[in-house]
Amino acid sequence: MDSLPYVSRRTPFEVDYPKRSNPGAHAAFISRKLQECREQSLTQKQVAAIRYKEGVYLEFSSAAQHDLAIKSLENLQKGIRLLNVKTDASTETVKATVYIPAGQEAYFLEKVQAYTEPVEEGQKPKNNNLVRSIENVKLAMLDSFWFGDLRTMPADVPVWCEIWLRYEQNDVEEAEDNFVSCCADFRIELNERHIVFPERIVRLVRANSEQLKNMISACEYIAEMRRAPESTSFFDELTGREQQEWVKELLSRTTFHDTKATVCLLDTGLSAAHPLLSPAVYDQGVQAVESTWGTADDEGHGTEMAGIALYKDLKEQLVDDKPQDILHKIESVKILPPRGENPPDLYGAVTERAVALAEIANPEAERAVCMAVTSSEYNTPDGSPTSWSAALDSLTSGAEGSEEKRLFFVSAGNVEPAELSDVAYPDASVLHCVENPGQSWNALTVGAYTKDVTIGAQEYNGFSPVADKGALSPYSSTSVNWDNKWPIKPEILLDGGNVATNGQDYMSCPDLSLLTTNRQPLVRPFSTIWGTSSATAQAAWMAAQIYAKYPGIWPETVRALLVHSARWTGEMHKQFCTDELKTKGRRNLLRSCGYGIPHLDKAIQCMNNSVNMIIQGELQPFEKNGSRPQMKEMHLHKIPWPTEVLQALGSIDVELRVTLSYFIEPGPGEKGWRDRYRYPSCGLRFDVMNTDETIDDFKKRIDIKMRGEDIKDKGDGSSGSTRWYLGSDNRDVGSIHSDFIKDSAVNLCNANYIAVYPVIGWWRERSYLGKCDSKIRYSLVVSLSTPKQDVDLYTPIITQIPNTIQVSIPTP
Repeated sequence: MDSLPYVSRRTPFEVDYPKRSNPGAHAAFISRKLQECREQSLTQKQVAAIRYKEGVYLEFSSAAQHDLAIKSLENLQKGIRLLNVKTDASTETVKATVYIPAGQEAYFLEKVQAYTEPVEEGQKPKNNNLVRSIENVKLAMLDSFWFGDLRTMPADVPVWCEIWLRYEQNDVEEAEDNFVSCCADFRIELNERHIVFPERIVRLVRANSEQLKNMISACEYIAEMRRAPESTSFFDELTGREQQEWVKELLSRTTFHDTKATVCLLDTGLSAAHPLLSPAVYDQGVQAVESTWGTADDEGHGTEMAGIALYKDLKEQLVDDKPQDILHKIESVKILPPRGENPPDLYGAVTERAVALAEIANPEAERAVCMAVTSSEYNTPDGSPTSWSAALDSLTSGAEGSEEKRLFFVSAGNVEPAELSDVAYPDASVLHCVENPGQSWNALTVGAYTKDVTIGAQEYNGFSPVADKGALSPYSSTSVNWDNKWPIKPEILLDGGNVATNGQDYMSCPDLSLLTTNRQPLVRPFSTIWGTSSATAQAAWMAAQIYAKYPGIWPETVRALLVHSARWTGEMHKQFCTDELKTKGRRNLLRSCGYGIPHLDKAIQCMNNSVNMIIQGELQPFEKNGSRPQMKEMHLHKIPWPTEVLQALGSIDVELRVTLSYFIEPGPGEKGWRDRYRYPSCGLRFDVMNTDETIDDFKKRIDIKMRGEDIKDKGDGSSGSTRWYLGSDNRDVGSIHSDFIKDSAVNLCNANYIAVYPVIGWWRERSYLGKCDSKIRYSLVVSLSTPKQDVDLYTPIITQIPNTIQVSIPTP
């Protein structure tokens, strides 16, 4: 691997500001609006019966179907802070909320005044883009801070809301103290937990509209407000008909091994004494976020998840007569109360607490955290982050301070059978967006497909399965309707069962569900489970097998292997890829089914005609050159292709597949997603040398630093981008990127260099936060495979791999 100095290729960011036919009149109008805001604010402070903040909140609006000069609305040196940015779909305008501290009230008036000053012919006025982009200015009201459907804002009755607070680099306590004091003044119920992100603190309050308005008037740290999500209810237990003898027989041929691999369930608790579970339960690994809840499973869902997470397919294990080996342990942290609904809470903080408890009890574990608790209430319909999903990103990346990376699985959330009565399958799955916190960039969000299509139970006479075998499960949600800039979700699908229907009624059915463990083993040892819950537990089981096979492997690599091994079924193609256009059929397939169904044998086994290579690396994307942040480096990997073997294959098709996995640190907050402020700390991308390129041409195409004095010299040859099945527009979102090329073997002979290079993120754009020189780990999985069974690709590759490569795991 070579580390090269790196300068990124410039990608023009197109903006559309309105042309002002009469700049003088427009400037006068904006000046008048700013002055009115100033006078209104002063009047409010003079007559207010409550304490009032020193500064003022303003809302700037763009013209319809035009952009707003977001960057120019903030001045860190003067304390002027851009708080949030959002698009009003009804008016097609961009709105930005800005905080202006005391003493800076004239800042924007002076900007507008400078815009009116005469300029020489051919020159643009000062602050041209800023002033002409502003259509209106007003004092920011409650709706300026509210994110989500405005109909979810509280009225007279208090409801639980998330309050997102801004803070400067060193004043976390000052911001929180001010906020807590305001809550006390207005008798607002305040939850004790909080989540801290770069420049943002999230707190939970129970307040009505008047209290929220008072808070905006008094607190100078408000950035955003949202309705707090509510936890989804769990499905009822289903009757299990299996006998106690099955349990004894299975245990008689099962060996439980002592390894560091674990699956940690964040759920309703665990019936740890269940005879099928107890041999694998980690000592002191059954806990609860609140000790008063107890650790027992009062609902049954946690124990049902455990049966899948430990055995994957319990029915298959029961009917098989072969010896069974369990290679991992089970942990459980209860995150839901034993009775009633879960009290409103910051679920991100609850999740963080649960993971911390597991790690304290078992610090040496190589852990797959598994959570099938989601919320469809007050979700983000476009796929943008939530406080809960951002907390998962913080946990997985180690951004909270530990720097410990974590592997996390979360369910995509279920389409309820009743929804199929109103909207036909699979349209119901398309309309039902992935649920909170499935927006997480770093967690693997798991959807469901169906394997079962046979109904034998007499009570379901006249019923048939909704989905065909190998198709998307009717329970599974999708990200088809998300904005394409947000991650591909779900990334993988596993068995989630099917729904039964008689043409009018839609319901779950034992024969179309998965057999698992019941929370009351003395009454009946078995229950059934379905939907994205069972799929998520299966994904965690697969991860545990990889950890057991390869101790010490990175979480980023386990995640990469699961995605890299995933394939779509023919049924999925027929359902969603109705044409082969990347912007339509292939994107629809990807947003519905992710990368498909992962195959454990492809992830951990070796076959001569198919080989995976894994590279684990660490890259420093940015650095400071004086006070100016800039790109620092990219990595160039030479892949030991078996050139002679490929040449001998000639025109036979070979598949080249590449997957790049890394964890971002979150920078949440609706703060100019389309411009310099980004959610991820940084992004990485990959590219492969094309057949008609030399290594020098490839370097020049990727890296401006390699072009010498002529920065337009992109080298000879082509990028070969059209050969990739998904293409960069589809795959280059989120923090895992996977794609493949199918071409003749001879055409892939020279595709033996892969570049990994950085793209922009808040580490660089918010360099004042001191993260500009941070490094990011990544895992790169590269595979080459041919349908010819008698071709040995493995031997000529493995003999070329030097001992310095950190991990090399050949797999099909």
